[in-house]
Amino acid sequence: MRTPRLAGLGLAAATAALAVTGCADNGTAGPSTSASATASAPASAPVAPVPSGSASADPAAVSALSDAAAKLGTDSFKMTVTAGAGFRLTTMIDAPGSKGTAELTAEGTNTKLTVKSLLIGEDLYAQIPGITKDNTWTHLDMTRLPEGANVGLRPGRIDPVDTGKLISSTTDVHSTGAGSYAGTVDLTKATGIAGLDRVTIEGYGPAAQRVPFTAGLDAQGRLSVLTLQLPQATTLEALYTDYGTTVTAERPPAAQIVEAPEDVYRALGS
Repeated sequence: MRTPRLAGLGLAAATAALAVTGCADNGTAGPSTSASATASAPASAPVAPVPSGSASADPAAVSALSDAAAKLGTDSFKMTVTAGAGFRLTTMIDAPGSKGTAELTAEGTNTKLTVKSLLIGEDLYAQIPGITKDNTWTHLDMTRLPEGANVGLRPGRIDPVDTGKLISSTTDVHSTGAGSYAGTVDLTKATGIAGLDRVTIEGYGPAAQRVPFTAGLDAQGRLSVLTLQLPQATTLEALYTDYGTTVTAERPPAAQIVEAPEDVYRALGS
């Protein structure tokens, strides 16, 4: 497997490019990504409905997943994303309140980094190892980011996997039991979801059009787990828990806020 760049999910794009590119070279970390990978943030906008995708799709299953994805925009919840043994992203998201926190840990053979991000309304802040000074938050100007560059939490979107877009790109969805579903995802129609940019998806070749997925719903019809079996033998899993939780996210004091340096924007492709 080629060395993951560890961009995407969380603020790792800047960190990986500036500090530890290839830190997960032991082959256990998440999918190879680039600066335009992943992301999202709390948002209350409705999620697009799931298309039937193919004649073999079960309409009831399609409806259930569509409804579950839409519910993410109406509640607060915790999301934990893992990809391999060396990649973990934990977020607390208040979609109606347009705020959230995220902490990403990426670990390789002899390297470990933790990146934190904070979203308040339209403002995104980050604490990036090697860039952010102690006890300060770097403020990112979203207008400076190139089109498609996602850096963890992001205004106007719900979660770091962009669940609604992912589910809307599924095909042959069917039930596998009470509250359990399976099918395939056409990643060529879902660029940017789950930390996967167009370059990465094109690198998968034809396999990108039929990536197996499974999903589970809780007793209230809300998402509890979503798993992608990516090409190159990587499993990406997202867990959705703690619905209705209080998300503690407050804007840092002005004295602790520093505008992002040019290096960050260059790392993100600006």
